[in-house]
Amino acid sequence: MSDALNVEGIIEFFEKNARHPLTPEEIARHLGVGRRDKKRLLAHLDELVERGILVQLKGRRYALPRKVNLVTGTISMHRDGYGFVSTGEPEGKDIFIPARFAREAMHGDQVLVRAERGIRSDKPEGRIVRVVQRAHQTLVGRFEQTRKFAYLVPSDPRLGQDIVIPRNARGKARSGQIVVARIDSFPSKNRNPEGTIIEVLGDPGDPEVEVLTIIHQHGLPHRFPGEVLAAAEEIPGEVLPEEFSGREDLRDLLTVTIDGETAKDFDDAVAVRDEGQGRIRLWVSIADVGHYVTEGGIIDREAYVRGTSVYFPGRCIPMLPEHLSNGICSLNPDVERLVMTAEMLFDAEGVRLESRFYPAVIRSRARLTYTQVRAMIELGDTEEISRQGEVYPALQVMKTLAERLQERRRLRGSLDFDLPEAEIVLDLQGNIEDIVRGERYFAHRLVEEFMLAANEAVAGFLSAREIPLLYRVHEPPSAEKLQQFQEFLSHFNLKLSLRQGQVAPRDLQQLLDQVAGRPEERMINQVMLRGMKQACYSPENVGHFGLAAHDYCHFTSPIRRYPDLVVHRILRGALGKKGLSEHEKQRLAQTLPEIGEQTSARERRAMEAERDIVALKKCQFMVQHQGESFAGIISGVQAFGLFVELKEFFLEGLLRVSSLGDDFYHFEEERHRLVGEHGRRVFQIGDEIQVRVEHVDVERRQIDFVLEGAPPAAAQGDVADDGDS
Repeated sequence: MSDALNVEGIIEFFEKNARHPLTPEEIARHLGVGRRDKKRLLAHLDELVERGILVQLKGRRYALPRKVNLVTGTISMHRDGYGFVSTGEPEGKDIFIPARFAREAMHGDQVLVRAERGIRSDKPEGRIVRVVQRAHQTLVGRFEQTRKFAYLVPSDPRLGQDIVIPRNARGKARSGQIVVARIDSFPSKNRNPEGTIIEVLGDPGDPEVEVLTIIHQHGLPHRFPGEVLAAAEEIPGEVLPEEFSGREDLRDLLTVTIDGETAKDFDDAVAVRDEGQGRIRLWVSIADVGHYVTEGGIIDREAYVRGTSVYFPGRCIPMLPEHLSNGICSLNPDVERLVMTAEMLFDAEGVRLESRFYPAVIRSRARLTYTQVRAMIELGDTEEISRQGEVYPALQVMKTLAERLQERRRLRGSLDFDLPEAEIVLDLQGNIEDIVRGERYFAHRLVEEFMLAANEAVAGFLSAREIPLLYRVHEPPSAEKLQQFQEFLSHFNLKLSLRQGQVAPRDLQQLLDQVAGRPEERMINQVMLRGMKQACYSPENVGHFGLAAHDYCHFTSPIRRYPDLVVHRILRGALGKKGLSEHEKQRLAQTLPEIGEQTSARERRAMEAERDIVALKKCQFMVQHQGESFAGIISGVQAFGLFVELKEFFLEGLLRVSSLGDDFYHFEEERHRLVGEHGRRVFQIGDEIQVRVEHVDVERRQIDFVLEGAPPAAAQGDVADDGDS
């Protein structure tokens, strides 16, 4: 039997040696596969076709898709029926799929596409040859029923096709309710998909139903299986004396946790000691989740499926059962807890002189909030200082160290985007009271600096020993993106020097400092951020561009991030008496790529769900303000209209150019402004304007403004309605 008779061997053969489409017989001959192994070969070929890695052509010939002008990628659909296929290639352009060629696909599907140049432009267009993998097995949406038929309108507008619900598949659902349906047949060129209702969530407008809708829309597992909960309950709720063995005892160290007011799981605690001559010792102690969650066990498998905790306003979907996340793994005050500790010594310049890692036991002295820490170290609140007693002197030392670490990061070029996020304020019933700009105090930065220091120290320790690791990586932006950004900056009389198509993080940070306080600051921050590649988890250490760090991993949040738990296990193995064996290193090298892909995908899913819920809450909040006027600031300008950020509430809406009925307005792209053809009125970033809330479309997550004083539904003709796409 040939060693090449495996999936990887077949892929390698097609990559290097296949010069034309091949039949199974030709493939077998090239690989030296005998008649006895022919079935295995065919099974592997079927698998590769199913995964979209190979394509099967007429005459049962096989080839790599790109060799026959086909590409495999993920399709992103627009509500109007067309889509774009992303191939995942670093420099690859998305392929436009016209609506007439996209009916068989649904948003998120992996598809095989025949690419060709567009008729009206040189941008790539294509048609879907086959759906390789379906992204959805269930859908959530609004159930509608008439006398003759019933259907589900998907909550995600990108899933543009209604789902037909046959008479015997409607269950007890009532028209207008939000339901979950199983897809029984997928769309074809001439038919809509069909499905069966499997769960009724409730009536639209109910806050709990709204949250459940987004949970189902993004496929988030929000209920723990009974066997997982039972396994968690079997774990003792307190640290047993025999568990102290083999651990350093740090219970006498003044250790504290610092988190938000509403946090319930505390996975990191810090302590410091001034050692004189400008040197400060830092202990970062992280919940030892790996002690309780056995690799490959039932709790671990569920955590891997989830990948991360997901945070909604007033609600968390945890990665671990509450008995662990809020209980024995949480570093609650005044109780013993098991931890993995990174102990580091820094000099007066913030340079790390030494580091040590070990399992330990701690007893947190205080559960502090960011507000309390700010009151003491920023505002000098004497009452709060008096209440905290012995904690305050330690916080002063922490502040000194954090400032040094922050300055050292700044000098090496670490990027610091100033993009505040909206904070949803809820009442006791879960209704929205307010939407405010999230405040970031030095207390937040203090904790962040310590966590960054620990993450870098752990990554450096394992990397120096050539131990396979799941890094947190962030690749530099592409040359094409940088050139586009360079051109964008020129319109603001700003320069960005590129060297061989690349830029140092330090140069970008200097640019951010230069525009701080200017009207276009936020837009430049956003455009720069959009040009960046997304950070992800990978065993390939390509460094972290945004942090200007050579070795970086996630170690500090194993309660809520699976990659951190993986790093803990690797570190524990490396710290053992014999270290990691070659066999264990080989196993890590084989398993880490898949773990990196899975956890990166789960992180993206969580981020999309969190953004979706915030957008929903903003729209729900503004429904009650339809018809009211507010002061706002123009935060963005496009050909189709103005993005306006309200001063009173931290949210943004769109003022469409079609609503400006007093003139014909033209978009001056290079200056990012709209100019009236006759009156020469100008709208540009940073201008203050008075707007009225004209319409709120909760389903589409869209807020429309008009200028104060404009007549209702003013229009000067239809324009491209893609400002919210």
